[in-house]
Amino acid sequence: MKTSWRSASLVASAVGVLVLTTACGQESGTSASSQNVGATAQAGSIAGVGSGIGGVGAGTGASVSASPTDAAGAGAGAQGATAGELAITTNAELGNILTDSKGMTLYRFDADTAEPPKSNCDGDCATTWPPVSADDVSAGDGIDKSLLGEVTRSDGTKQLTVDGWPAYYYAKDANAGDTSGQGVGNKWFALAPDGKKAKAESASAALSVRNDPNLGKIVVDKNGMTVYRFVKDKAWPKPVSNCNDACRDKWPIVDPVDFSQTKGIQEKGYMNFTRSDGDKQQTINCFPIYTFSGDKSPGDINGQGVGGTWYAVAPNGDLVGAPKQ
Repeated sequence: MKTSWRSASLVASAVGVLVLTTACGQESGTSASSQNVGATAQAGSIAGVGSGIGGVGAGTGASVSASPTDAAGAGAGAQGATAGELAITTNAELGNILTDSKGMTLYRFDADTAEPPKSNCDGDCATTWPPVSADDVSAGDGIDKSLLGEVTRSDGTKQLTVDGWPAYYYAKDANAGDTSGQGVGNKWFALAPDGKKAKAESASAALSVRNDPNLGKIVVDKNGMTVYRFVKDKAWPKPVSNCNDACRDKWPIVDPVDFSQTKGIQEKGYMNFTRSDGDKQQTINCFPIYTFSGDKSPGDINGQGVGGTWYAVAPNGDLVGAPKQ
């Protein structure tokens, strides 16, 4: 059986450790029951787009509202796209994910249940996360059609399930291959072909890059925790950390990481240095990097903008979202 692959893009892993013998460069800027539907037809339509405003009918289950940051600009996934024949698409960061016949990513919601299948996304939530209709969905090459089913939503429409998990689009995904819904609220995740959450292939990397729905591409550690920079630190002519004592307790330093254990991060200026307290700290583009004690779960960005001096880090070491100097 021939498997179709769409929107494949592979990011080559950098190898080797850069040893700097010259001074570091300056900053470049800021930068209900489920029934099997199998492989029975050709095309379907999205249920629930717009109809959830003001509430979706009467039924069971709590209505989950979208957060303000999820505001619904309607992407391609919310404007008449049909599910049709599902496909497996290889994503450079997430591995294999499920997409519809037009390449739009399918998602699952942690607040839902798979046993028994039940959607808890109604009202405004269903406007931001349009349910994938179960009508006329078919399984493409490599997809186990026995995992495809349907669940009756509170408004009476049938929603596609994958291994029991209700499937959704994300309104902010505008183009085929977009995965901007990945990790939103630490509750929404792209669907893997087996119905599980798609996970970043780089999750085992000590430092890697995550596509945050609000900030864009930012650096995270091996546990998926956001990495930050302190604007009072220096990179030139050599790295200097100005976060010590109580500051360091609140903003733990990132220990040295061999470059071969990173993925997607700029190699130039990647080095570690000895702090004034004698400990070694990692830098990106020669700028010291930290995590934040106020971040409790992967995907949290509670340190962003704190005191107007702490900001997430771009793959090239730039500050993310900081006012231009």
